[in-house]
This record gives sequence, structure tokens and C-alpha cells, in this order.
Amino acid sequence: MPHRLRNALSAVLTVLACLLLPFGALSAWAAYELADTGRYVTAMAPLAENPDVQDAIADNVGAGIVHAVDVGPFEETVNHFVQDAVHSFTRTEAFRTAWDTANRATHEAVLHALREGPRKQHPEAPYGSYGGEGAVTIDLAPVTEQIKRQLTADQVPLANRIPIAHTEVAVLPAQDLVPLRKGFRVLEVAGFWLPVTAGVLAVTGIALAVQRRRAITATALGTALGGAVLGGALAIVRRLTLADLPPGVSAPAAGAVYDALTATLRTVSWLLLALGVVVAVGMWVTGRYGRAGRLRRASATPAPVPVPEPTRARA
Repeated sequence: MPHRLRNALSAVLTVLACLLLPFGALSAWAAYELADTGRYVTAMAPLAENPDVQDAIADNVGAGIVHAVDVGPFEETVNHFVQDAVHSFTRTEAFRTAWDTANRATHEAVLHALREGPRKQHPEAPYGSYGGEGAVTIDLAPVTEQIKRQLTADQVPLANRIPIAHTEVAVLPAQDLVPLRKGFRVLEVAGFWLPVTAGVLAVTGIALAVQRRRAITATALGTALGGAVLGGALAIVRRLTLADLPPGVSAPAAGAVYDALTATLRTVSWLLLALGVVVAVGMWVTGRYGRAGRLRRASATPAPVPVPEPTRARA
């Protein structure tokens, strides 16, 4: 194959590999991080101790309890006691256990709905998720029950009138299931094949190159650029997400959730950036000061021209 054609094919394959790399990292993160219940629960677990998340949950649960109970003239007093009790509950070990259990139940229900369709769980299961008309919901009755026990023990007025009804909160509306199920199946396939394809294209491009050192350097710089683009995209999406929150949603709590979910992806973006820079610098250093550099400089140095010795005149 002519050298010019080899270099052209190598450049095309290298560009394609570098373009696919950020998308491969994103799809792999969605397929193997977000779609894994254990990893999801582990990523969300530290948020149970985040003050912004605790306050957001306490405000919403407390307001729901006060709204559900007709307290008449005692509303302000009961609201004060309820908010104190709920905020205290969010700082207990019981809340952290409830947080992990609720996240696990919700994630399992969403995954089951995306892969096989909604299911109906046993109503007595803690935080059981239901498939009402195709929607995926989660039951917050166990949280209300634990708060009611604490309020009753603290002798809060009318605490025994708090209803413990199975309140289903929708986490995945029915109208979103069909498009999300199709997209999820594409992500599961792309999560494996996109990174593999990017790796094969990169290796093939390096193998075809006439000057492989330059091809490796170009691939490394493209990898670093892909990592930088991925990290910048995460920052932009975070800003847009927090700027478009519905009324009543805590921006600090939403930001904490976003950061927890994307922590692995941010780490991958930094690793790609660092790896690309290190390899590119290594190629430059070895090319300039290594054996190849010495040989190149030796070949570029012109050979000394022999100077003829002067002839002596005969006497």
C-alpha cells in the first residue's frame, strides 16, 4: 500500500477513534454504572449524610405530614414539632437505612420496568414499588410510620392522627416508559461496543501509520481532548440541569445528587486527559532524547569533508 494512502487511512481511523471515545465512556457509564443496582446504591449512600439532601427530604416529608392531618388552630405548633422531628430523623441511622432501602427498591423497579415492563410488588414490602397503569412508583409509608412513632414518643399533639397510607410517588411516568425502554436497550449494546470499536480503530490506525510514533502521539492527544470534552460537557449539563429545576426543588440537593451519580464519569474524564497527556509527552521525550532522536540527529549531521594535504615542493 502506498505510504500516502496508509497515512490517510491512519488519520481517518484515529479521528474516528477519538470521536467515539467520549461517547463510549458515556454509554459504558450508563450501562454498567447506572444500570447496576449495587453500584447505584453505593453511589447514593453518602447523600444520606449530606445536609442539603437531608433538609430537602425533611421539608417535603414534613410538609406532606402536616398537610395530611387536619390540625385546625394547632397547625403552626404541630408544623414546628413535625419539622423538628423530621429533621432529627434524617440524622439517624434509621434514616440512612431507609435511604438505602428506598434507593434499592426504586432502582430495581425502574430497571425491571425498562427491561421487562412494570411489575406489582407485595404491598407490605418496605418501599415496595408498584406498576399502577404502567407507571413506576415508590411507597413512602414506612418513612411516615417511623416519623409518627417518634412524634408520638415525644408527645406531640395530634401525632396519633397522622395517617399511614400507602402514598405512591411516581418516579417513572407511564408515558416515558416506551421511549426510555428503547433508549436503554441501545445503551446496553453501545456500552460494550462503542469502547471496543474505539480501541480497535485506534490500534488499527497506529498499525497502518508509516510513522507510528506520530500516530501514537496523535491518538494520545485526541484521547486527552476527548477527556477534556467529556469533563466540560458534564459541567455544562450540570449547570443547565440546576437552572431548569421545577419550583420547590432544592438546587443544592439536586447538585449533590448529580455529582454523586456522575462521580465515576468525571474520574474517567480526568483519567483520559491525564493518560493522553502523559503518553504524548512520553513520545516527545523519547523521540527527542532517546535512541531514535540520536539516530535522527546523527543522520542529519553532514559528514566532514576531507581536506587534502599540501604537497611539498621538491628541492
